[in-house]
Amino acid sequence: MIRSTFRATAGALLLALAAGHAHAQLADAEKYPNKPIRFVVAFAAGSATDTVARFVGAHITKVTGQPVVIENKPGGNGFLAASFVAKAPRDGYTALVTTQTTHAANPALFKRLPYDPVKDFTPIATVSKGATVLLARKDFPANNARELTELAKKSPGSLTFASSSASARAGGELYKLLAGVDLLHVPYQSPSQIMTDIAGGRVDLTWSDGLNAMTNIRSGKMKALATTGAERMSSTPDIPTFAEQGLTDYQLYAWTAVYLPAQAPEAVARRLNELVREAIVSDPSYFRQSGSEPNPLTLEQFARFQEKEIALWARIVKAAGMEQE
Repeated sequence: MIRSTFRATAGALLLALAAGHAHAQLADAEKYPNKPIRFVVAFAAGSATDTVARFVGAHITKVTGQPVVIENKPGGNGFLAASFVAKAPRDGYTALVTTQTTHAANPALFKRLPYDPVKDFTPIATVSKGATVLLARKDFPANNARELTELAKKSPGSLTFASSSASARAGGELYKLLAGVDLLHVPYQSPSQIMTDIAGGRVDLTWSDGLNAMTNIRSGKMKALATTGAERMSSTPDIPTFAEQGLTDYQLYAWTAVYLPAQAPEAVARRLNELVREAIVSDPSYFRQSGSEPNPLTLEQFARFQEKEIALWARIVKAAGMEQE
C-alpha cells in the first residue's frame, strides 16, 4: 500500500514538473526576445549570407524592439562560426546564420569536423534558396557553358576556377564531372578576393551566389555563362541553365538558414521560426534584388530539407572525389 501510494505520488510529481516545465517554456516564448539577439554569420561582412542576416535582423528588431547584433566570423569553410554557436548557451539568444556549406556540404567534404551539423544544432528556418551563377572574366573567350566546354576540352587543365566555400568548389567539380573536362581549382579565403582577381584577369571562373553575381554582371566586370538551377532564375531570366546547354543532370542550389544550438527550448525555437518567416514575407522585393527566392519552412520541414541536402551533397562529393582530411 505504501509502495503504491509512493508511486502515485511520484507520478503526480513528475506530471506536475513536466507541466511546469512546459508552462515555463511557453512563458519564455511569450517574453522572447527580451534582450539583444546575436546573429553569428559564417561568412564575411558584405557577403550574401551577411546581407540575409541583416535583413532578417532588421525585421526582428522592428517587430520586437530588441536589437539583433551581427557578428561575422568568416574562415575555414564556416568552421569558426559553426563551432562557436554549437558551444553557445542554449537560451535562443545566439544564432548561426549560414548556408549549405556548413550544414550540408562540409559533412561530406571533411572526414573530421569540429561540429556536428545535426546533433549540435536546432534547425530554425531557411530564408532563401537560389541557383548559383557561373561567372567568367569579362574578356573570357567563351560566352556560355557550351563554348566553355569546347574550350576546356581543347586545353585540359589550363582554365582556372576559384572558390572560397564548399558550395563554389562543388559547382566547379560537378561541372568537370558531367562535362568531362579538367579545370584547375584555385582556393581562396573570401568571395571578395575572388571577385577582385576575376575582374583583374588573374583567374578565369567562379561559381557565385546570385547577389554577388548580379552586382558584378551589372557593373560590366564579369559575364555569366550559366545558372545551376532546374529553371532560370526570376532575377536573371536571360541567363540559361546548365541543363538548357546540354548538361541535363546539373542541378545545384545555394540556401541560407538560421540555427540555434542543440536542445534550444522548443517554444523559443518556434517563436524565432515565426519571426524569421515573418521577415521573409515582409519584403518580396528583397529576394528579387538578391537573386534568390524566399524559402519559408516550418521547423519540421526544415529538418527534412536539411536531411535531403546532406544526402545530395554526399553523392556529389563522392562522385567528384572531393573529400578532404
